[in-house]
Amino acid sequence: MNRWREILVVVVVLAGPIAQASAGWQNNAANYYRTNSTIPSAGITEQKAITIAQQRFKGRVLAINHSDDVYRIKILSSQGTIHIILINALDGAIISTH
Repeated sequence: MNRWREILVVVVVLAGPIAQASAGWQNNAANYYRTNSTIPSAGITEQKAITIAQQRFKGRVLAINHSDDVYRIKILSSQGTIHIILINALDGAIISTH
């Protein structure tokens, strides 16, 4: 019986750090996904980006894409010219126009 008690003590002693390490890993994972999420936590909406682009070039929006914190907006002017405007999705600044 004394042997089983020794085994139990060893298991309990070893299980403590493993449980703590596992909890620490879960907290780190939760923090990673909270801070590195692909869901934008701040910045401008697509509609705001369109408004900014149409202030620069009047016309009809043909397409809008969002990637890497940049909105790419394609506008067709009334003269038939296509303009592409890149807008910073975080602060709404115009990056470039073509």
